[in-house]
Amino acid sequence: MKYKKIGVVVADKDEYEPFVNALDNPQYIFSPFKSEVLFTLGDTKVRALLCGIGKVNAAAGAMYLIDRECDIILNFGLSGGLQSVNRGEFILPETFLEHDFDLTPIGYKPCEKPGQAYIYNSDEALVKRIVASGVAKPGGTAVCGDRFISSNADRDFLINAFSAVSCDMETAAIASVCTSLDVPFVSLRRISDDASDNARDSYNDMNKNEGMSLSDAFFQCLKVICEA
Repeated sequence: MKYKKIGVVVADKDEYEPFVNALDNPQYIFSPFKSEVLFTLGDTKVRALLCGIGKVNAAAGAMYLIDRECDIILNFGLSGGLQSVNRGEFILPETFLEHDFDLTPIGYKPCEKPGQAYIYNSDEALVKRIVASGVAKPGGTAVCGDRFISSNADRDFLINAFSAVSCDMETAAIASVCTSLDVPFVSLRRISDDASDNARDSYNDMNKNEGMSLSDAFFQCLKVICEA
């Protein structure tokens, strides 16, 4: 499928700014968000915004872009690695869950939302195309919540409860919006830390020093998607 208009949601300015700074003549536009730019890649229009950290900001950014007729939503950022991944690796999560949505005291499963989907999926065909290009590897399950995971106990819980590979604070919220509106979604994540007791220092180091590498990888993903 050829996408005419791509929407990109980015949470953190340290991830967003290197990406925007690498663009040729981006058009900055007035936005209810922290920053928003328009640019073209071939004959595809791309609209990218800095939404702010957390699930509410991310969901609002995704809905805003869909309302402006973006026919696919993309995301990129840093994630904690829980298992089967190494620091610095690029992954494409295949499923997304909200680990902090919890109705277990009244009889539901962890993450379960009564009467609606609560396991969200990436666009399978695009994940395969990007993986085939060599940019990233399949990423299994990403769990998402409004909390920075930085303890061995929390990391082990997420592995045992959800068989999760990575954790972040935005992806499942974006995936939820996209699933509800039948809009394809793909997220590129770079592993910054192991979500353990020393995660904060590892995350800060990766975020500060290696943002351009994340931008470069995302541009490669964009090219693959624009060729689809």
